Amino acid sequence: MAPTAPAVSDRSDIIGVVGLDGAAGGVFVGREADAARLADLVGLGPRADASGLVLLSGDAGIGKTRLLAEVAGRARDAGWSVLVGHCLGEAGQALPYLPFSEMLGRLEVHEPEAVEGLLMSHPHLAGLFPSRRRRADELTPGPGREAIDRGELVEAVHAALEDLARVRPVLVVVEDVHWADQSSRDLLTLLFTRGFSGPVAVVASYRSDDLHRRHPLRATLAHWSRIGDLHRLELEPLPDSAVRELVHGIAPRPLTEGQVRAVVERAEGNAFFVEELVAASSLGHQGVAEDLSRLLLVRFDQLGPHGQHVVRMASAAGRQVHHLLLAAVAGLDEAELDQGLRDAVEQHVLVPTESGGYAFRHALLAETVYDDLLPGERVRAHERYAAALGSDPSLGTWADVARHAAAAGDREVALTASINAGDAAMSVGGPDEAWRHYQRALALMPDQHPDADRVVLRASAASTARGRALKGLALLQERLARRTPEAGALGRAELLAALATTARLTESTLDTLAATKEGLGLLDAPGLADDARASQVRARLLGARVQALVDRGRDEEAVGAAREAVEAATAAGVPEVADEVRVVEARVLERVGDPDASQATLERIIATGGAAGDPALVRALHHLGSLHHRAGRLDRAVEVYRQGAEAGRRAGLGWAPYAFDARLLAGVAAYEAGLWAEADAVLDTREEDPPQPAGALLAAARLFLAAARGEPADAGAVRATRPWWEEEGLVAVLAGGAAVDLYGHSGDLAAAVAVHDEAVGVLTDVWHRHFQAQTRLSALLLGQLASHVATVPTAERGELLARGRTAADDAEQVWSRVSETPGQHGPEAQAWIARARAEELRLRWLGGEAVDSDALVAAWRHAVEAFTAYGHRYETARSQARLGAALQAVGDPEASTVLQAALETARDLGAEPLRAEVRAGGGARAAAAGRPADRHGEALTPREREILALVALGRSNRQIGTQLFISAKTASVHVSNILAKLGVAGRGEAVAVARDRGLLDEAPHG
Repeated sequence: MAPTAPAVSDRSDIIGVVGLDGAAGGVFVGREADAARLADLVGLGPRADASGLVLLSGDAGIGKTRLLAEVAGRARDAGWSVLVGHCLGEAGQALPYLPFSEMLGRLEVHEPEAVEGLLMSHPHLAGLFPSRRRRADELTPGPGREAIDRGELVEAVHAALEDLARVRPVLVVVEDVHWADQSSRDLLTLLFTRGFSGPVAVVASYRSDDLHRRHPLRATLAHWSRIGDLHRLELEPLPDSAVRELVHGIAPRPLTEGQVRAVVERAEGNAFFVEELVAASSLGHQGVAEDLSRLLLVRFDQLGPHGQHVVRMASAAGRQVHHLLLAAVAGLDEAELDQGLRDAVEQHVLVPTESGGYAFRHALLAETVYDDLLPGERVRAHERYAAALGSDPSLGTWADVARHAAAAGDREVALTASINAGDAAMSVGGPDEAWRHYQRALALMPDQHPDADRVVLRASAASTARGRALKGLALLQERLARRTPEAGALGRAELLAALATTARLTESTLDTLAATKEGLGLLDAPGLADDARASQVRARLLGARVQALVDRGRDEEAVGAAREAVEAATAAGVPEVADEVRVVEARVLERVGDPDASQATLERIIATGGAAGDPALVRALHHLGSLHHRAGRLDRAVEVYRQGAEAGRRAGLGWAPYAFDARLLAGVAAYEAGLWAEADAVLDTREEDPPQPAGALLAAARLFLAAARGEPADAGAVRATRPWWEEEGLVAVLAGGAAVDLYGHSGDLAAAVAVHDEAVGVLTDVWHRHFQAQTRLSALLLGQLASHVATVPTAERGELLARGRTAADDAEQVWSRVSETPGQHGPEAQAWIARARAEELRLRWLGGEAVDSDALVAAWRHAVEAFTAYGHRYETARSQARLGAALQAVGDPEASTVLQAALETARDLGAEPLRAEVRAGGGARAAAAGRPADRHGEALTPREREILALVALGRSNRQIGTQLFISAKTASVHVSNILAKLGVAGRGEAVAVARDRGLLDEAPHG
């Protein structure tokens, strides 16, 4: 049953619109068409199909706020609820979900009963209410406390808006999204993507002139642009006629025609500039000749001493400030404060907000006043804010305290506040914001600070959660290196537990097993046996040890260690550690040959798992997807992988370990399953700003699609991944393998060989000699060598054959190792070794060596069967194309059926190189055979065309016979027939005539 909608009073203006009613002196000109369009899009107009989702953009001061005020007024008049939130520069970047927190704070002030109803239905909303925001020590997860799940929080916001809309339509306005924090951008993405079943409209505005090339909003806008129901409205400058009307409407006294003309020319259609120019001209200033910063201060200069003081203090807070906080920092008595505020409001410098505070009429004005402060004034202002916020937590957040204390130079207060702000951000799923706070704390913190271990641990966790495990590992290593023995054994043990856990997420060569051994040894120190924190650290170290044993293939030891770790974690009150160990234990079950038990265990963990962002749940989904993947159940693997990636994304941890891995592998599995459109969508990062090496991994996987589709070889795209090959070996595997085909398909065999050798060299250094992925790399290289060997001069053919033997030997060395290791020789591994063996025979055959035809056909049949069993559509079809060529060479009528199957797959997938290969290998021969081949009307047979192509390559009759599995004598007869049909006397003349008539362009190639 759906939750009961909260009651809402009859007031139609319960939610204030800060700054939406002061622009342009209340005059609304030149935007009638824009207002009608926006009203139509949000559902206030006659259009019944309006989605109500709008992006409003334009330059600073162009009139976005005034337009929103007009439409918000129409919405209130129509009985709508209007909720407005703002993003606030540096302050907005520090606090997750700031504009939504502002909306809910106002709703709580005006409609407490409605808020209580919303909280009963959606308790996760509590973390967004300013009055209910808990102190950092209450937010930090621990026994009996859990951090707010980001996925549930954003779902609660969406559901709360749906509930409000059951009473009456709702208009949500988020201003200045160019300043939005990452969490707010993600929440807006959810609202835009999902839409609403009820009458809810969402409008987000941003400054288009603020979006530099690296601006974080750019990637989000790219994603939003692909949402079909999201409309875009860009405000253009006002026309001169509208500017003239605006000037006359707001001027306190008539201006001369020269003054009006000067304002029109200078303002360039910007409404805010019009206001300031008119104000300056009315006060006798030469506004046209003054720079903008002085122009913006004209109104400020008209204020009395108290008004200027109040405005200066307000500017240090940002765009807006609550009355109680401003009163606490202004240092004026009540009468002086009221006088100063009244002066500032009457001069249109500040406007009152319905949340009980004041805002600058325009953000540009706030920035200009703040920039005009003397250095000493700034420091004193921030000191007062930090002191006021520190003494009364209800006035603001830890992020506010940290910002003001840092600006005031108060290191101790800034340090403590930054730590607490980081904890608060992590508690609502904001690792990016948390990282910024922890980073500031570490910059302020001396090495021997008593909280240094704790902050490094949390900063490392935040960095890893945002997809930068390398940075998290570096922080831990640096702290351990700089830490003195006096700092305590327990702290070092805790750092070692985190180090062992984080290191395995990278290509670090750190001995994680040794790290866990050292940490457990430290916990044997006297006095730690009954320490609760030590018990938790011990459980984490035992859990890390299980993973370290698994990584080394010591599965039997790992199973025993897992039982000990689960018992220790349960006793210590850290169930999440126990869950993580159970997931690892399930992976061991698969490796030792019991995949069914592994699958059952993982499915049980998922069914009983925690919230969407629970690391054990995400890891279990990742491992279950991997289990299906390795078993060749590719469609199912894609589905489960995507569930894991989505679970992490909903929790704000889309780049975190296992969540990101699930996304990457979903793309790879979709490519293998032939779901190329889905793979494209998963791997596409054009609308994102991914951390590294995650971005390189996605780009490298995307190269496989490019190669299979026959896109031009992009050396730049391959090079862009290169800096990350040593940092993350999988980048080298993906990029190196794809590049072999990219270069090979483009005809650059030398580049294909070089990139293969470079990838193998890097991976041998990073991992070990004859690593498992080398089988695939060898098979891909062998395929390109075989495809090119018939086109190179005879003198170079021996070098390619020798290179092929080396690649084949490498593949066999890998197979001899992995075939004896449980869990390492599944369908994929079997397919690639079969492919490598078949490609090696094809290379020898096309290179002119004697190859048993039955062995060649059998090898390619095996490759087709192996890839079919694994489910890799593209590689199955490539194997079919090469099987078809081998069958055709021995005259087996099955060739046509096999080649047709390969061609159909190539057409379905859009695999152009494969289509060309099939046609060259026999698919086009029947059609070509009927064309006139000489001037007398005689036609060459398909076999004669095949032999003609080999004659053009300089093959002797013996070599032709060896390659086509016919005798040299039979080859000689075919050559004689070709010469006769072409009416030529010799081989050279035959080739020349054939080239002239385009016969060689149509001739098939082996």
